[in-house]
Amino acid sequence: MQTLQITLPENVLQDLANIKQQLQELKKEFQPKEPTKYLTRNEVARMLSVDVSTVHNWSKKGILNPIGIGARVYYKRKDLENAFIELRK
Repeated sequence: MQTLQITLPENVLQDLANIKQQLQELKKEFQPKEPTKYLTRNEVARMLSVDVSTVHNWSKKGILNPIGIGARVYYKRKDLENAFIELRK
């Protein structure tokens, strides 16, 4: 069996090294996009261990941001996580 050896010009090798480095940097920053998770009032109440009326009151006060379709009310899970505040710094 014969092997074929190809010698590439130095600038091509440098370009390949630059491309490889850029790809590695992109991999570090890349985060796959998570689909938006919508929760009902009951799911939010169960998740936070509170009553549904508390979820309603927090929505009225602007603590939680409800969204709706027709008569249905939903909450984005990401919005719920962002509603939490750090108590100790």
